[in-house]
Amino acid sequence: MSIKLSRVIFWLIAAALLLFGLYYTFREQAYFVDVASVEVGSLQVSIAEEGETRVRDIFELSSPLMGRVLRLEVEAGDDVIAAETIVAKIEPSDPAFLDIRSEEEARAGVKAAEALLTLAKAQLNEAESELEFAFSEMERSQRLVDRRLVSLRDLDQAKKNYKIKSVYLQTALASIKARESELAQAKARLVTPIDIQGSNEKCKCLSIFSPTTGKILRVLHESEGIIEPGDVLVEIGDISDLEIVVDFLSIDAVRIEPGQRVMIDEWGGDSYLNGVVKNVEPFGYTKVSSLGIEEQRVDVIIDLIDPKERWASLGHGYQVEARVILWHDDNLLKLPITALFRENTDWSVFVVEDGRAILKKVQLGMKNAFEAQVLSGLEKGEQVILHPSNQIKNGVLIDRRKM
Repeated sequence: MSIKLSRVIFWLIAAALLLFGLYYTFREQAYFVDVASVEVGSLQVSIAEEGETRVRDIFELSSPLMGRVLRLEVEAGDDVIAAETIVAKIEPSDPAFLDIRSEEEARAGVKAAEALLTLAKAQLNEAESELEFAFSEMERSQRLVDRRLVSLRDLDQAKKNYKIKSVYLQTALASIKARESELAQAKARLVTPIDIQGSNEKCKCLSIFSPTTGKILRVLHESEGIIEPGDVLVEIGDISDLEIVVDFLSIDAVRIEPGQRVMIDEWGGDSYLNGVVKNVEPFGYTKVSSLGIEEQRVDVIIDLIDPKERWASLGHGYQVEARVILWHDDNLLKLPITALFRENTDWSVFVVEDGRAILKKVQLGMKNAFEAQVLSGLEKGEQVILHPSNQIKNGVLIDRRKM
């Protein structure tokens, strides 16, 4: 091969490589994308929050008086029967210790009561003597009247005097009983816990019965001790009569109405439970979120409508997740929410046509966190691009990413 021919071949190869490089550099590149189909199906709009179960009617059994409650024999989970099961027993509390001043005052009170009792006994002796004298005077007047030595008026006066002295005697006897009671009270003020320690006298206790039939939910005062009137001992309720309370944001609660369907998830069972909104409470309250943000919350009460056998393992205060269904349709055109983006003020998508991304505006209806209803702009079966990046423009070449 001649040198001239070799140079020609060399430059031809160089030119071909240059042309190929230019083509590869400036050729239109296809962008790999994920796509999904616009299809007809069901769509539901819901809001979900965590809540907890609670017994519909909880009875707090409290002490009606001050005293010493004996150690409770009942435990959480025990069955109780209304007006039959004894939940607690209360006995009088021990007297308090006396300080020096109180003890001296109590001893002085005993001495004063003893002195008054001695005086009452002396008055009794005086009344007995006067009554005896009045009786003898009455008998003597009777004898003198029989002899007609005195008038009947003198006899009547003697009988009257005898009756008066009898009354004085009764008064003296009553005074002694009163003074004996005062002495007993004064001595009782000296009684201390040490004086009654070791007493074997069985105390009459007040028995507290269950006000309703159900189960013991919580025991709040298990050990023996002194209690005040109104102290709560136990909580009782019917565990088969549960409801669910969920606190929603107030901006979500205004969309909830009684009668709406509820799906209860994350309760521990294999499938969700069915419920219905019973009531939306009209009173909101402030609650601080885990991020430290103050939120206005509203309690929504939900009734379980499944048979009790399905949720028999639930108890009071169990955590659940409640999803309230605000809207539902089984036959509508829908697309994934991840295909949507804003173009100015309109919702738009990229549709795949002949291997290119074509921008289309769509009109949406209802939507949730995953899908949206298509009212116009798309047809069933069209392919839309999911998660379109900034590189995806109207008319660019695309290629479907393979899984």
